[in-house]
Amino acid sequence: MDFEGNLSRILASIAIAKERGATLRVGPELEIPGYGCLDHFLEGDTILHSWEVLAKILVSDEVTDIICDIGMPVIHKNVNYNCRVIIHNKKILLIRPKMWLANDGNYREMRYFTPWQKFRQCEDHYLPRIIQAVTGQTKVPLGDAVISTLDTVIGIELCEELFTPSSPHIRMGLDGVEIFTNSSGSHHELRKLFTRVDLIKEATQKVGGVYLYANQQGCDGDRLYYDGCAMIAINGRIVAQGSQFSLNDVEVVTATIDIEDVRAQRIKASRNMQASQSDRYTRIEAPVALSSGKFNEIAEFNKATPLDVRYHIPEEEIA
Repeated sequence: MDFEGNLSRILASIAIAKERGATLRVGPELEIPGYGCLDHFLEGDTILHSWEVLAKILVSDEVTDIICDIGMPVIHKNVNYNCRVIIHNKKILLIRPKMWLANDGNYREMRYFTPWQKFRQCEDHYLPRIIQAVTGQTKVPLGDAVISTLDTVIGIELCEELFTPSSPHIRMGLDGVEIFTNSSGSHHELRKLFTRVDLIKEATQKVGGVYLYANQQGCDGDRLYYDGCAMIAINGRIVAQGSQFSLNDVEVVTATIDIEDVRAQRIKASRNMQASQSDRYTRIEAPVALSSGKFNEIAEFNKATPLDVRYHIPEEEIA
């Protein structure tokens, strides 16, 4: 519920990403209000203040020339959804609601939110006036869609969706999505990082692609500790990893990848037989390229190399 503090942290993370040359920024789950708001998610003020923060983000010069994936609750047709809002150059491209909610163990997402069950379907979402005044948009698409840039396709996956047997990244990957974002509110359990890493590596090794994983880090005012460890993977290999127990308020993990590696990975007859008959997603077109396209700068291209994932020993995790 620290809306002002969360706003400053989000803008700081975007500024750092841009400084490093990033063209796509992904933040953790429900980062505008915070993940652990509990029954405050049932109050209209929480959603209103989230829109107010998003309006301030949209008017900031920090968010120009970079696609940003930002998390907040959105009420659509009187139903509360846990959403990602994809923005570029002071416009909203897509609102993507979470489809599979975490509702066991410490998680009670279905107390506050409803899952989006209209697969590969979009609807018009009419924006509040404070956003209309900033973007000039009256309505934007909300639903299960993907973002098509001039040089690649981006798909969104939210936290628990990675842990489900039939994850969205499989369907999206077969329909040509090359970059997957995952915004998480994954709390710390002993040795849980092994599970996350295995799932991300398996997802990108099997279907091919780039996976950007962002997670909450800190206590969030609840009984849980979120242990961060943002990661970037490509084709089953981790190429960037953040800290797991940092006290820093803002931590940004970046990597430079070659999208042609994904396309080379997917030249497999069996994969392509399935891809050729996969159902299509609605593609929201974004008039932007993530890559520079300046081939004369190839000497400056510093592609990320695979690294050994850093795991703490159990005694360190407990400490």
